[in-house]
Amino acid sequence: MARVVVTGAAGFIGRALCGGLVERGHRVVGLTRGSAEPIPGVEMRPIGEITAHTHWPEHLGGADIVIHLANRAHRSVSAGAASHEAEAAAMLARAAAANGVRRLVYMSSVRAMGETTRPGAPFRPTDPPLPREAYGRAKLAIEQALATAAQETGHELVILRPPLVYGPAVKANFRALIRLAASGLPLPFAGIVNCRSLIFLDNLVDAAVHAALHPAAAGHVLLARDGFDLSTEELIRQLAEGLGRPARLFAMPQAVLAVCRRLPALGAFFARLTLSLQVDDSASRRLLSWAPPVSPEIGLAATARAFREES
Repeated sequence: MARVVVTGAAGFIGRALCGGLVERGHRVVGLTRGSAEPIPGVEMRPIGEITAHTHWPEHLGGADIVIHLANRAHRSVSAGAASHEAEAAAMLARAAAANGVRRLVYMSSVRAMGETTRPGAPFRPTDPPLPREAYGRAKLAIEQALATAAQETGHELVILRPPLVYGPAVKANFRALIRLAASGLPLPFAGIVNCRSLIFLDNLVDAAVHAALHPAAAGHVLLARDGFDLSTEELIRQLAEGLGRPARLFAMPQAVLAVCRRLPALGAFFARLTLSLQVDDSASRRLLSWAPPVSPEIGLAATARAFREES
């Protein structure tokens, strides 16, 4: 059993990961920006913003593994913010090595590779990352800073690049999609030929635990996804079924969808719903002897059920 330090422990992924580690018998220290709701079995420590000046020894002493989730890249993606995030991550990596931590796992994002893929041409771990938007570039900058620190110190680094994560209490774009499915309004997503890789929160926790503990993971970039990909039409239909609502979908001409993808406020949201973003995680599955334990049908139903119960 390992002693694991998790940064960003109060977040959507962090809380689930801390709980999953405890369930598997590990000792967990959860680091948060400020005070947070307790997680059973986890030692929670508020440490403020993580910067290049954070004093790490008191938090890393005796730790075997650090899983780094905390960052501000999703809230502030200016070039200056990305640079500060990367510098802070590199200092964490060097402090981890200096304090005897054997492995650091960084929870990055598939968007460090890019925002879209051609249907049938998913991203693979060996593909060169070519992010074109600020969030992906910020994630990649953190990855690169951590890789440099790992080369300098010789400690183990694992980078995990998940696609869109969903599950009960999900926020942001996926929650907006659930609201659309729950609204009963006609939606223009029938007949869209696209494929999206997703990962249910419990599956991501399981993949992260494997990334943290499996001896073969050291030095690798890992991809992970649910058992199969979905089109936007299939995704909305499954969510609507879980919500007990009809899925009212109609087809919109491709030319109109292309215009919608260029709208200032909604363009990025439309792009994610109408274009493809797939990952091929077969190499990671072979390396870790891993398979997602929860099917997309069960994960989507649980997510929809939780939303229905909150409403």
